[in-house]
Amino acid sequence: MTTQHISRAYDEELKYLANRIAGMGGHAERMVDEAVTALVNSDDGLARKVIADDLALDEGQREIDDKAILVIARRQPMADDLREIIGAIRISADLERVGDLGKNIAKRVVAVTEVRQPPSLFRGLQALADLALTQLKEVLDVYASRAVDRIGFVRDRDEQIDAMYTSLFRELLTYMMEDPRNITACTHLLFCAKNIERIGDHATNIAETVYYIVTGQQMPAERPKEDKSHHVTLAAAQKASR
Repeated sequence: MTTQHISRAYDEELKYLANRIAGMGGHAERMVDEAVTALVNSDDGLARKVIADDLALDEGQREIDDKAILVIARRQPMADDLREIIGAIRISADLERVGDLGKNIAKRVVAVTEVRQPPSLFRGLQALADLALTQLKEVLDVYASRAVDRIGFVRDRDEQIDAMYTSLFRELLTYMMEDPRNITACTHLLFCAKNIERIGDHATNIAETVYYIVTGQQMPAERPKEDKSHHVTLAAAQKASR
């Protein structure tokens, strides 16, 4: 009876970590979605809400860290259970960073909307955000279901996000060259686009952590990990704009 009681309590502790990760994931998704919506619609009130909401993710990460350390000290887990706990720590850190990136986008809303930019730029940002959020949602679904057969597809989409970001980088650079009055707003939009691209990277990190939790093996390292914006020059942007 005592053994069963301990086992049940242990299972509840592991379930708590998984549920807390799910809650953080949903919160991070909403923050990014609302940050981009605030940017597109020049909604300063929504931007302030996103900035305030980041506290919940910070607290969530602290709770998971504290709980995980306590479980490790009390239960001395091995194999699958230890990977589950370490994985929760790593995933919560990625989700906390996703929240920070959403908050950083929200902080730039006022600066961007002082000089209204062409709708095409916001459509590009929205498309990039939709792709990154799809990536994040799918990888959180994989974490909940442990369906690691889907991880390869989730991981490969990171290359699409990088390509879209590079294209948007080139477009923003072109707008800055065409009219110096666009420089301030477009610079802020560049930072927003980079923040969104980084969300895709964190989603890919989570995919790799889930794979490790389930299989006990690391995923192969050969995946594209960087955008190509460092190859974009003024001459190349001018050529592309013609």
